[in-house]
Amino acid sequence: MKRIIFGIAMMAALCCCTTAHDTLSQDEQELRGHIAQGMPQTVREMHVDDQDVIALPLPYSVPTIRGMFQEMYYWDTYYTNEGLLLLGDVEQARNNVDNILYMVEHFGYMPNGTHKALLNRSQPPYSCMMARSVYEKTGDKEWLAKAYATLEKEHRFWMTERIAPNGLNRYGHCATDKELVGFYGAISGRLRTDRSESVTSMADTLKASAHWLAEAESGWDFNPRYSQRCMDFNPVDLNALLYIFERNMAWFSKELGNGRAAEWNGLADNRKSLIQKYCYNPKDGLFYDYDFVNDCWSTVLSGGVFNLMHAGIMTKKQAKAMVAALPRLEKEHGVAACEDIPSELTYQWAFPNAWAAINYMAISGMDRYGFREDARRLARKYLDSNVRQFKETGVLWEKYNATSGRNDAAAEYATPGDFMGWTAGVVLFTMDYLCRELDFCN
Repeated sequence: MKRIIFGIAMMAALCCCTTAHDTLSQDEQELRGHIAQGMPQTVREMHVDDQDVIALPLPYSVPTIRGMFQEMYYWDTYYTNEGLLLLGDVEQARNNVDNILYMVEHFGYMPNGTHKALLNRSQPPYSCMMARSVYEKTGDKEWLAKAYATLEKEHRFWMTERIAPNGLNRYGHCATDKELVGFYGAISGRLRTDRSESVTSMADTLKASAHWLAEAESGWDFNPRYSQRCMDFNPVDLNALLYIFERNMAWFSKELGNGRAAEWNGLADNRKSLIQKYCYNPKDGLFYDYDFVNDCWSTVLSGGVFNLMHAGIMTKKQAKAMVAALPRLEKEHGVAACEDIPSELTYQWAFPNAWAAINYMAISGMDRYGFREDARRLARKYLDSNVRQFKETGVLWEKYNATSGRNDAAAEYATPGDFMGWTAGVVLFTMDYLCRELDFCN
């Protein structure tokens, strides 16, 4: 009942908002209303574990209203929360963060999601960013102090369980051999690939599956960035997120007055230097995932580089080089996950697919470095594509095709709708961004 009441309140707030935003098109207003009605319908409660799903202490958000993805997922929730905060639902955004902190306390890390099959890996570490977004709305220092202690535990997990020899981080897994064998069979079918020629023993099976499971931990399951050797790479986006994590912990330390800001800033400064040392390719002036096993860069330019811009890790000159390289990733209807390269496999985190998280980071990153014309263009493309898909299908989608602007994306599984998770959150972000930048809503 409480969520229904809140949904009504959000609709009332939306009506007030759209009178002030009367230059939004009718289609845009309808989509905004659809999201305001739909997001409360993705809140679930489960206080006792069942055979498959882990119970959480508070109501939690799931990505879709119905069908697939009825559990809470880690990095998806950051973008969901950004949408919730734009709708004024600080309570549910805080619930989501508290549930993630509960999971970290329980397991020592935040799993991929609350389905028990997902406990064998984590996902991109967004918890600290989520906590900051909520704290900036509430100013609750008592809550922040508790969150800080748990966030420190998660950071320790990444620095002990997911550290590479060069001091940067990598993805990995927490699976047993039995789980790896099962995962190998499932993903071979999902990717529609026969690894029989290269996998000749149980050791080969376990090794191949371990890399795939690490790729699942990256959230980009699956993609061409790592040549199916994910654990051998320092991903640019992972290390950008941990840089933000450390900077946020320094800021929290100042807010709490615990005297540890210099310590956290030192960790961030060191990480920034290592990213510049290992991930920057001076030949073309761009950043790539670094293969620390073979001492070389990935051959694939990916949308993960925008996390470096969002984090402020690039120099101004490096950011300009990224703007010049935008055509390799930016297409007619948005930013694709990776540049267009030949591949024998069908990857969903590859060209021509456009995902909410990548487009968010591209817009935010371009804006941070002052390339606002580029940021506005990217925001308009993402918003227009989702408005078009909503008008044609009546729902939002997990991903779409950046070349066609429609939901004919390359997929490894049936694409679900109505996607109220990160798609809805980033749609609201683009609306808010364009309103603030262009003042077109006044």
